[in-house]
Amino acid sequence: MNEAVKHIVIVGGGSAGWLAAGVIAAEHCSASDAGLRVTLLESPDVAPIGVGEGTWPTMRDTLHKIGVSETDFFRECDASFKQGSRFNGWVNGRADDHYFHPFVLPQGYGETDLVSGWLQQYAQLPFADLVSFQPHLCVHGKAPKQKGTPEYAAVANYGYHLDASKFGQFLRKHCTEKLGVRHVLDHMTGIHTHENGDIASLQTQANGALEGDLFIDCTGMQSLLLGKHYQIPFLSQKHVLFNDTAMALQIPYADENTPIASQTISTAQDSGWIWDIGLPTRRGTGYVYSSAHTTDEAAQQALHSYTVQTGGPINPGTPRKLTFKPGYHSKFWHKNCVAIGLSAGFIEPLEASALALVELSASMLSDEMPATRSGMELAAKRFNDAFIYRWERVIDFLKLHYVLTQRTDSDYWRDNCQPEGIPERLQELLVLWQHQSPSRYDLARIDEVFPSASYQYVLYGMGFRPKQRPTVRRTDDTAAAMTYFQEAASLTRKMLAALPDNRELITHIQRNGMLKI
Repeated sequence: MNEAVKHIVIVGGGSAGWLAAGVIAAEHCSASDAGLRVTLLESPDVAPIGVGEGTWPTMRDTLHKIGVSETDFFRECDASFKQGSRFNGWVNGRADDHYFHPFVLPQGYGETDLVSGWLQQYAQLPFADLVSFQPHLCVHGKAPKQKGTPEYAAVANYGYHLDASKFGQFLRKHCTEKLGVRHVLDHMTGIHTHENGDIASLQTQANGALEGDLFIDCTGMQSLLLGKHYQIPFLSQKHVLFNDTAMALQIPYADENTPIASQTISTAQDSGWIWDIGLPTRRGTGYVYSSAHTTDEAAQQALHSYTVQTGGPINPGTPRKLTFKPGYHSKFWHKNCVAIGLSAGFIEPLEASALALVELSASMLSDEMPATRSGMELAAKRFNDAFIYRWERVIDFLKLHYVLTQRTDSDYWRDNCQPEGIPERLQELLVLWQHQSPSRYDLARIDEVFPSASYQYVLYGMGFRPKQRPTVRRTDDTAAAMTYFQEAASLTRKMLAALPDNRELITHIQRNGMLKI
C-alpha cells in the first residue's frame, strides 16, 4: 500500500485532541483545498477530564504557531501566568521547608560551575534563590512581563495556568473557524480495518463510516484505538510512582482582589501532595495520592483542611474523584494509528508533564508527517523511539522529587526511598551527581521535556549536596560564579521595581489586551 496521506482523523476532543488538530492543521494548510484534511470526531456525551491546568513555557510557542491571539486566550480560558513551581514540605515537612523550580535558567548557566561557588560562599541560601531572579518574583506575586510587552514576549520566562475545559472549547473554535478543521459531533460505534490491519474507517452513529489515512487516538485513558483495538501493552509504573488517585476541588477567592499566585504550589501530605493553581476567578486544588497508602476519606479530609488553612471556605464542597493507572503504552504509533495525550499514557500531574508531552507529540507528528503510507513505518519507528525515551525521562525526573526526601513520618515517604522503586538510570545519575552537576551530557535529546537546569533546581532544592572533587578544574571559578550571583541579585531588584503584580497585569489584559507582535 502506497496511498497518499491526505486525510487525518482525530478521535476525541479536549486539550489533546484540539491541540493536535491545531498544530497539524496550521502546518499543513488544512484551510486550503491543497492542504491536508483534518477531521476531529468527538462524542457529545464524553466530557474531558478538565483538570490539567498547568503548562510549560512551550505552550507559548505552540499557541503562537497555530495563530492564537494571546489576549483572546487569556480572556476566554480564565488564564494566568505560571513562572514555575513551589514545593512546600517535600524535604523534611517543617514549617520553613520550601524550594522553587523556576522556568528561568540560572544566571550564567553553562558558563561556570555555579554549584561550586554556591557551596563555597552561600551554602546557607537556597540554590534557586541565589542563581535566579524568578523565585523572588513569585514570592512577591509579580507578573513575568510589563503592560507594554507584546503578546508571547517575556521579561521572565513563563507558561500558563488555565481552565482546561474552557481551553478545549477555545481551541475547538479556533481550529474550526480559522484552521479548516472539520468537527464531527457523533458517537463512534465501530472500527473497520484493511486487510493489512490498518484502520480504514470509524463507524459513527449518525454520520456513517468516517474514512481516513492516519488516525490519532485522543480518547483519553480509554485508549479506544491504540489500547482497546490494537491491544498495545500498557507498561505500569506503579512500582516507581505510587500515586493513582486524585481529589479535585475548585475554590473561590475571598474577594475579587485576592492576589493570584504566579507559580503552581505543590504541598506535600502524608500520602501524596496537594496542587494549588491560581486562576483569575478561582483556585484549582487537588490532592493526588496513593490509594495503597491512605483512604479516600482521609484524603478528602486532608484536602478540606488545606483549603481552610489557605483561606478557602470552611465548607468547600465535595471534591471530584479521579483514578488513573500510572504508566504508558509500549509504543504510541502502530499501523496507521498514533496515540497522543492520556491515550498514550499518564504518570501523575506533578510538573505538568502531560500537556508538554501532547505538544511534543503533536509537533513531531506534524513535522514528520509521512506523505504516503509507505513512509509510515519509518515515521512510526522514529516516533516510538523518541517517546519511549521521553516517557522514561519524565519518570526519572518526577521520581527525583521523591527519592531525596528526609521525611520518615509515613510509609508513603519511606517507601518512595526504597532502592527497588528507583529507576536504574536515575540511580546511576545520582551516583554521578555526587561529584558533578546535572548537565547537557546527561540528557541526549534536543527536545528534552525537562532540561538539565530543572534537574539542578530540584536536586539542590531537595537538599542534595555534591561532594568536593579531589582536584581543581578551570570552571571551579568562584569569582566568576560570584559575578553571576550579583547579576541575578541586580536583576531581582530591577524586576521587582518594574514589573506589575500578577492580578494587575491580568486585569489589564482582560480590559485592554496586549500589544500585537
